[in-house]
Amino acid sequence: MIIERFWRTLKYENVYLLNYSTISKAREKIAEYIYFYNYKRPHASLNYKTPISVYMAGLEGVA
Repeated sequence: MIIERFWRTLKYENVYLLNYSTISKAREKIAEYIYFYNYKRPHASLNYKTPISVYMAGLEGVA
């Protein structure tokens, strides 16, 4: 269920808004968006934290 939500978000916040001129440009811009999604974009379901911050917090004390 989570991954389906990600694909919807990717399409509506990136793919449908941009007109990629080449496949390589599409790959580049989608990779940039995935970085943004995981490292910069706050998520309501994570109490407005980023996925990476939640992931890293989960690793504390594991090592």
